[in-house]
Amino acid sequence: MQRDRLAIREIAVANVLSGLLPVLDAIDRAREHGEVTGGLKAVADVLENHLAGLGLETVGMPGEPFDPTRHEAVTHELSDTVQQPTCATVLRRGYRVGDQLLRPAQVSVAEPPDRETSQQPPSHPA
Repeated sequence: MQRDRLAIREIAVANVLSGLLPVLDAIDRAREHGEVTGGLKAVADVLENHLAGLGLETVGMPGEPFDPTRHEAVTHELSDTVQQPTCATVLRRGYRVGDQLLRPAQVSVAEPPDRETSQQPPSHPA
């Protein structure tokens, strides 16, 4: 009985948090343009802190290894600075609550050049 209540609570919290993700996206866009100041900044900070208190966590940081279970690759680029597919840029943050992914992060993925093809001379058709 208690386990059922906890499961229902987790589902309800996840549903409410999912509905607020567009609000967080709007706050992120406003921050990028320097438009979150004064009273709006205070409201945004209180909202984000409250949602974090409910267990909302961001997913996707530049430099972390690309994980298709948590990231959605929007673009790909080759880079000599990475050894494995890596999140180069986060285009839209992802979110999770507990173990439940609410939305994957949309990222630009940097991948190492294919060493085998880059070391072989170009083939010439016969």
